[in-house]
Amino acid sequence: MSTALTTDTTPRAWIGCMHCYNDGRLIGEWFDAAGADEVTLADVHGGAGRVRAGCEELWVMVHENIPARGEMSPYDASEWAQAILAVPEHARAALGAWVESGDYIIEGLGDIPSVSDFEERYAGCWDSFREYAENLAEDIGLLDGAPEEVARYFDWTAWTRDLAMDFTTARTDGGVYVFRNM
Repeated sequence: MSTALTTDTTPRAWIGCMHCYNDGRLIGEWFDAAGADEVTLADVHGGAGRVRAGCEELWVMVHENIPARGEMSPYDASEWAQAILAVPEHARAALGAWVESGDYIIEGLGDIPSVSDFEERYAGCWDSFREYAENLAEDIGLLDGAPEEVARYFDWTAWTRDLAMDFTTARTDGGVYVFRNM
């Protein structure tokens, strides 16, 4: 099993004032996405006395370490962050890859991934799917008890190809994330 280097995976959101944005002024700040739903207009404007008339709505214009595309509400950013932070840091890139594969399970009404489904389906990061398949074969004793003459002629390529139908993979630097389809 390969090990990937970890970097900071903290979900962050740049939250801006929609009224100011629509007036041509870019007013906003970066915040941890976990608390994005608690950010106020005063937080974004640098103090209550700096909030202008008409400022009512906040919006996440840009985000990082959240595997969703485009803008979102501060509430949605907070929901994403809660899901991401529920996964150990070393597995967060895999969660992102699962979401980006499009073959992920959502939780609730939005597009937030189900952490329990991710944990059940994630089979690790491997140098190749073939490596995963060979490891699985050993773990389940696929050829245990088979005579050496039979085992020698086992078609690993065909077995790996057929096994891959029950999995989703996502490329990563130097390997693949493997997810069970259920």
